[in-house]
Amino acid sequence: MAEIAQSSACLSFFGDDLDPVEFTRLLGGKPTYPIKKRDLHTYPPNQPPRIARTGSWRLNSEYEAGDQLDRQIADILKRLTSDLAIWADLVSRFKVRMFCGVWLDEEDLGQGLTLTPQTLLSLG
Repeated sequence: MAEIAQSSACLSFFGDDLDPVEFTRLLGGKPTYPIKKRDLHTYPPNQPPRIARTGSWRLNSEYEAGDQLDRQIADILKRLTSDLAIWADLVSRFKVRMFCGVWLDEEDLGQGLTLTPQTLLSLG
């Protein structure tokens, strides 16, 4: 059975009117990659510079060995405000995504992973 080699998570917001400074203030956590629409940026970091077509605010976990995804998601959310009114406002105005990455050592033969009910509730 394939083993989980590494995992990572990234919370992202996107929108033309997204102001990374406002997001940082409202969410209370420093982003990994803040980008304002029309700013010159290099995201992903290994790409040549280009002009942002939309604004974005990303908070990444580190890549970690094994199945650490549940903890990585929880750690991202713990670094940000727990004020549901702020979250409701932001998700109503901007596109939001929680990227969950899992890389296997070999071909996928049915290996699974577990997210705790608390993490799923926090995402929901």
